[in-house]
Amino acid sequence: MKTLGLIGGMSWESTGIYYRLLNEIVRACLGGLHSAKLLLWSFDFAEIAERQHVGDWQGAGVLLVEAAPKLEAAGAEGLLICTNTMHKLADQVEVAVSPLIHIADATATAVAQAGVSRPALLATRFTMDQDFYKGRLADRYGLHPVVPDEAGRDMVHRVIYDELCQGIVTAESKAAYIDEIARMRRDENIDSVIMGCTEITMLIGQQDFDIPVFDTTRIHAEAAVEFALG
Repeated sequence: MKTLGLIGGMSWESTGIYYRLLNEIVRACLGGLHSAKLLLWSFDFAEIAERQHVGDWQGAGVLLVEAAPKLEAAGAEGLLICTNTMHKLADQVEVAVSPLIHIADATATAVAQAGVSRPALLATRFTMDQDFYKGRLADRYGLHPVVPDEAGRDMVHRVIYDELCQGIVTAESKAAYIDEIARMRRDENIDSVIMGCTEITMLIGQQDFDIPVFDTTRIHAEAAVEFALG
């Protein structure tokens, strides 16, 4: 089994989910007392979020690029960036240390295998507004991701940072997400949902919809275990 290096803490709420999923999936694959071989670099998320919201992606990139070789030096044989948004900087991290298991590639593969092509993309404003994620899904995999309208993007982003990243899960926010997906089905002809922020799995899931829902946190963890055991 290869050792995986996790660049996490963005937020620690979803990094904790990664840790549980990676160990559960390895145990399911190997049985008995088996668990994942993991190394974790966990950021103080406030330092990352501040740079995100002022547009200092270069500064955020420096932090990630500094973390990656430290994990490699400690024995990591493959890396995960445990957040969708920070895959904006994936190319920089991959230059520093390779291989990197890319969350968008794993997600796009799952979407394509499900036979759908027009997913709603719920994520941070950075992921919904910018092209680093949507463009990868479209250009490399022929998908047609659709993001909420302006008001919907504001709501989705606010819930992520003001609630989920702080461990707050409310029925009101769940209902708002479900309502936005219903609107997008009616107005945008979506055929599936990508939970494109790793914290969203705390709020909604496949049980809330009758169209395919792609949990990027679980999908990423499954791809990582496949790499580790391959």
